[in-house]
Amino acid sequence: MFRALLIDNATGAISASVTEVDDERLPAGDVTVDVSHSTLNYKDGLVLTGGGGLVKTYPHVPGIDFAGTVRESSHPGYRPGDPVILTGWRVGELRWGGYAERARVDGDWLVPLPPGWTAGHAMAVGTAGFTAMLSLMALEDRGLTPDHGEVLVTGAAGGVGSVAVALLAARGYRVVASTGRESAHPYLGELGATEIVSREALSEPVKRPLESERWAACIDSVGGTTLGRVLGQLKYGSSVAAVGLAGGSRLDTTVVPFLLRGVNLLGIDSVLCPMARRRQAWQRLATELAPSTLDRMVVNAGLADVISLAPEILAGRVRGRVVIDVRR
Repeated sequence: MFRALLIDNATGAISASVTEVDDERLPAGDVTVDVSHSTLNYKDGLVLTGGGGLVKTYPHVPGIDFAGTVRESSHPGYRPGDPVILTGWRVGELRWGGYAERARVDGDWLVPLPPGWTAGHAMAVGTAGFTAMLSLMALEDRGLTPDHGEVLVTGAAGGVGSVAVALLAARGYRVVASTGRESAHPYLGELGATEIVSREALSEPVKRPLESERWAACIDSVGGTTLGRVLGQLKYGSSVAAVGLAGGSRLDTTVVPFLLRGVNLLGIDSVLCPMARRRQAWQRLATELAPSTLDRMVVNAGLADVISLAPEILAGRVRGRVVIDVRR
C-alpha cells in the first residue's frame, strides 16, 4: 500500500482526497519508483480542477512530474536504488502520475538525477524549469547571444518565467521581466532581472503590426494579446519562444512581423521532447542553475496541500515553484 492523491468525478464534479492505494492498481511499466517529491505546474492545476479534458479515465492520480528512487526495474538502464526524474510523456494525464509515494512507468521516459542534486532540487525545476531551458536552447540554436540586447520574459513571476529569468541572467543576458504582480519586483530582481515591465504595458490590443524594435528575444508564457504585441516589438531576425497560454490561446496579430522583420515564432513542447534533447537540457540545468538560486524561488508543501493550491496556480497567484514532498 502507498499514499496517493486520488481524484474522481463519480458525481460529475472533481473530488480529491489523499488515500491508501494498493500496489496492484499501479499501471503497467518496467520501472517502479518510490517517489519522494513532485511539483505543481499549470497543467496540474487543470487536471485537479477538471479543466482541459486532459484526464480520460477516473479514478486518477495526477502529477505530471516526480523524482525519487527506483524500487524495482526490468529496464536495462535502471537498477534499484538509482535516483531518477520524470517529466512529461502524458504521465499525470493519461497515466497515473507523481502525486503518490509510488509510480510505475516506462523506463525510457526517465532521466537520471544529476549528480549533486536532490530530488527536491529536481522538482524545483520540474516541467516548468525544463521548459524554460528548452526555450533558451531553441533561442540560442537560432543565434541568440548576450550581446544581441534585451531578452523579455513574460509571466516572469510564474514557474517557467522564474527559471527563465534565472537561467538567462546566469548566462549574462540583460533580462527584462514582465509581471502584473508589483510585490514580485524584488523577487525578480534577486533572480537577475535588470528591469521590470508591467503586464498592462504589453496587454493592450495590437494597433500597429510593427512597433519600435526592442527585444532581442522573448520567452513568453502568456500568449494571447501579449504575444501579439511582443511579435511587433522584436528586433529584425529575432525569435520568441512560446511556452504557455495563461493570457489566452487566441493570437491576434498579422503576418507583417514575419515578412518585414523576419521574426520567428518558436513553439516549445516539453511533453514529448526527444530523449537526446531532454538529457542535454537536464545536463545544462545541472551546470547553469545553482541550487541556491532554486532555493530562492521555492515554496514547500505536502501532498494534501495540492488540493487547495490547484486553483491558486490557475489564477496566477502562485509565485515561483512549488515543491511537493509526497511523504508529508
